[in-house]
Amino acid sequence: MATRSNAEDIFKCVNNDLEKVRERMAQIADSERDFPELSGMLCYILSGGKFIRPALVIMSSKFSSSSDEPIISMAIATELLHMATLVHDDAIDKADKRHGHPTVNSQWGLEKAILLGDYLFSVAGTLTASTGSLRVVRLFTNTLKAISRGELKQSFAAFQLDKSYSDYLERIVQKTSSLFVMATESGSVLSQTPEEMVQALHDYGYNMGIAYQIVDDILDFTGTEEELGKPTGSDLSQGTITLPAMMLLERYPKNNPIKLAFQGYEIADNLRKATEMIISSGIIDECYHIADSYAQKASKNLDKLPDNIYKSALLELTRFVVQRKE
Repeated sequence: MATRSNAEDIFKCVNNDLEKVRERMAQIADSERDFPELSGMLCYILSGGKFIRPALVIMSSKFSSSSDEPIISMAIATELLHMATLVHDDAIDKADKRHGHPTVNSQWGLEKAILLGDYLFSVAGTLTASTGSLRVVRLFTNTLKAISRGELKQSFAAFQLDKSYSDYLERIVQKTSSLFVMATESGSVLSQTPEEMVQALHDYGYNMGIAYQIVDDILDFTGTEEELGKPTGSDLSQGTITLPAMMLLERYPKNNPIKLAFQGYEIADNLRKATEMIISSGIIDECYHIADSYAQKASKNLDKLPDNIYKSALLELTRFVVQRKE
């Protein structure tokens, strides 16, 4: 089956449900119309997005009978949790742009951005509780804990060179994969899918999340600022060692430009040189191979699910994740 060009095409099978998600998210902003400043911030942050995580909640619910309301609520909660982490990330990094648009912190300031992130966390938690599933509530809180731990580990490890692949994998599982798992597991649990299929969808989300983050880390070096909506090499300039940088350090242990930059020597020139070496050394192809191996594991996880249009869409998504440019 040919890979489709974008996520929107893949999600056509759940378009009606995603439209309900968009409508409900617009209502969240409208519900604060007596507080116009907050309503304005919500309108700004809740517009746009690829909606990959809400789509995963919905598609994962389609292998058993389900009630619309809890699934839609959980899809929204998943997207709000994701958005809250992005708002906080941008505030911590003092980033000016995300996907080509001014960040919340650049528009309203760091303090208000952090408080908006907190607000989004609270709404996401309320929506999760409204599903009436204690298992899903625990899943939500454990995911929030994992994401926070991953962010803290990344912060404490900034500009440290002695990090292993297992350290990197643990961090991206916590920061990114955990939210994919929450999406796929919660959708299947809320639709009362048989436990064997719940586990399969859990594993699919786990492997998909790893593949997604590795590709993100590749694109930080290979993408253009126009494609990424932020400067190329942002992670390395923040002191974050991702898979491509880790491979460069292993391949060239002496006089490595990353080491020199982290030690304060000609930082801009050495970071530029590191990016050039990563792109010209074959490291990018190796990283794509690793990402593809996780995407293939995700595809294999779906073997236990019955064939339908939603399974086909999930399979297509594994290919899209590795081939995307933003």
